[in-house]
Amino acid sequence: MLRTLVIGDIHAAKKALVQVLDRAELQADDQLIFLGDYVDAWSEAVETVDFLIELQSQYNCRFIRGNHDVLCYDFLTKGEAPVTWLLHGGEMTKRSYEKASEETIERHIIFYESLENYFIDEKNRLFLHAGYTNLRGVSHEYFEQMFYWDRTLWELATVVESCDKHELPKRLGHYSEIFIGHTPLSKEEFTRPEKRANIWNIDTGAAFKGGLTVFDIDSKQYWQSDAVPTLYPTENGRNNSPK
Repeated sequence: MLRTLVIGDIHAAKKALVQVLDRAELQADDQLIFLGDYVDAWSEAVETVDFLIELQSQYNCRFIRGNHDVLCYDFLTKGEAPVTWLLHGGEMTKRSYEKASEETIERHIIFYESLENYFIDEKNRLFLHAGYTNLRGVSHEYFEQMFYWDRTLWELATVVESCDKHELPKRLGHYSEIFIGHTPLSKEEFTRPEKRANIWNIDTGAAFKGGLTVFDIDSKQYWQSDAVPTLYPTENGRNNSPK
């Protein structure tokens, strides 16, 4: 049976990714949609991207662009390493790539350039990393950066949910369901995916103290890795990042 599985923000936690995909018991005809932020936090940035590239040769994968992926791409192609990036997980990614071969880096640059800003499936379900601001939907967005930086979409869904409104705001109503990452549901504890309005947030804090989540968008069944800090006991991830 064909499944569409959405995977939340990995943040270079390859061990968590391998573990949770094993728990989901991947099938040959599964479609895998990764919501971005493949790097920045834990120590296995290069290994994580290598794993994803190999996975793509075996399964039907779609890779969405996250803000941390853009920052990493700018580092690899322009040498840019702003302090804000380094303090929010980029330092570990920088160290990881300093040990990589030129061939590996070139292969990864191609991977980062192939990422999609969003994907809409045949059932009008939208997949993107962060959000959008245009009231007419993603195809009318003026600023591409919103797809991987915006947080107002999740804030809007939170307000709608708390007000118990029955009609969706215009910005949300274009799509039957929306699946995002980007804004961790918790930085302090292990948590599960959460729905507000018609948006599912799949970022369960793998960069911090949570686990990595694989979510079946039809059955709503999900699988999670162990808390990522237990898989990298000598590392801090983003747990010491500035607030």
